[in-house]
Amino acid sequence: MKTIHILNGPNLNLLGQRQPEIYGADTLADVERNCAAVAAEAGFAVKLLQTNWEGQMIDWIHEARQTACGIVINPGAWTHTSVAILDALNTFEGPVIECHISNVHKREPFRHHSYVSLRADGVIAGLGIEGYALAVRRICSLLG
Repeated sequence: MKTIHILNGPNLNLLGQRQPEIYGADTLADVERNCAAVAAEAGFAVKLLQTNWEGQMIDWIHEARQTACGIVINPGAWTHTSVAILDALNTFEGPVIECHISNVHKREPFRHHSYVSLRADGVIAGLGIEGYALAVRRICSLLG
C-alpha cells in the first residue's frame, strides 16, 4: 500500500495543549485519525511523525525517498529558518504539501517567509487541523 508521510516539527507534540487560541484543542492523534480516514478512502496509508530535532526531520525526509509516495509537512518554526529541511525536501521526488494550522500570514512578520514553500507543490495555512486532511486528499488525487 502506498504511504503518505505526515511530518511535524517542533512543539507540535503539544498540539491541543499549547496556545489553543491559535492552534485549537485538537491533538496529533486527531490529525492522524482524520488523515488515515481520508487516505484509506483512496487506497493509501499514512505514517505520522513528530520531532523537536531538526536532524531527525531531515532523516525522515531522506527515509521517505524510499518508503513514501508523498509528504505532508508542518515544519513549525523550521518553516522560516531551515535551508537544511528545504535541501532534504529537494531530494524527494513525490508531491510535497506544506501545511500550517494557523494562518502564518496574519501573524508576526518573521512567519511570512517559508523556505519550505520553495519546494512545496502546495501550501495550506489557517484551516486548523482540517488542512492536513485536505493535504492528504490532494496528494491522493495527484497520485491517483
